[in-house]
Amino acid sequence: MSTIIYPSPIFGPIHSRRLGVSLGINLLPSDGKSCTFDCIYCECGFNKDNRPKLKLPTREEVAFALEEKLKEMKRDGPSPDVLTFAGNGEPTSHPHFPEIIDDTLRLRDKYFPHAKVSVLSNSTFIHRHAVHEALLRIDNNILKLDTIDPVYINKVDRPVGGNYDINKIIDGLKSFNSHVIIQTMFMKGNIDGDDVDNTSDKYVGPWLNAIKEIKPSEVMVYTIDRETPDKNLKKATHKELDAIRDKVIAEGIACTASY
Repeated sequence: MSTIIYPSPIFGPIHSRRLGVSLGINLLPSDGKSCTFDCIYCECGFNKDNRPKLKLPTREEVAFALEEKLKEMKRDGPSPDVLTFAGNGEPTSHPHFPEIIDDTLRLRDKYFPHAKVSVLSNSTFIHRHAVHEALLRIDNNILKLDTIDPVYINKVDRPVGGNYDINKIIDGLKSFNSHVIIQTMFMKGNIDGDDVDNTSDKYVGPWLNAIKEIKPSEVMVYTIDRETPDKNLKKATHKELDAIRDKVIAEGIACTASY
C-alpha cells in the first residue's frame, strides 16, 4: 500500500489542482497520521497503519521553519499562490492552531502579501470558538462536507470518537456567514460489498439542499487523484462531476470541478 506522509512543519511547494503553487504547512507529526477522520480514500493511509511517535511541532518551530522557507522562496522562487494548512491529518486539532494562524498571516504579509492563506479541514473542530475565529481570519476557509447521510459518513469518512453529528456540522458551516468554501469528494466503488457511489441523486440532492442552506462563497467538487488505502474505489467521471458542478452553479453558487 502506497501512502504519502508529509514532512513537518513545512513541505513543498507543490502544484495543487485547485489552489496553484502551494506551500504546505503540516501541524501534525512528520512520522505518521493523526486525524479525527479515517477516510477510506485518504492518501495518508488508514490511521491504524501510520500512528505517529513524534510530538506535534510547536508554534515556535512552525513560525521559524515557515519564515526560513519564505525567505528562500523570496530569493530563489517560485512565488507561492497560497500557504496551505494540510498534511498528515486534521490541522485544527493542534492546540495552538489559532496562534499559528496569526503567525502565518504576519509572515505572509511580510514576504508574499499577494498569497492566500488556506486551511483544508474536515470541520470537526469548527465548534471551538478560537478555531472558528481563526478560520474567519484566513482567505480560504476550505471545509469538508462529503455528504449529509450519516450511514455514508460512518462508512466512508469514518469519524473517530463516535460523537460526529452532521446537523451540528451543518449549523457550524452556516455560522461562517458565507466565509467558507465547501470541499466534497465524489467517488465510486464499494467497501465490504457496500456501494459507496455518492454521485447519484440519492446523495447529491440532499447535499445540494445543505449547500443552499450553508451559502458558501464557493464549492469545490473533486475526485480521487492518488492511490487510496482501500483498493476498491474509483474516480468519478468528468461527466458526473460536471453535472454536479452545474447543479451548484444553477443555484447561484460558484463551483469548480477537479478531476
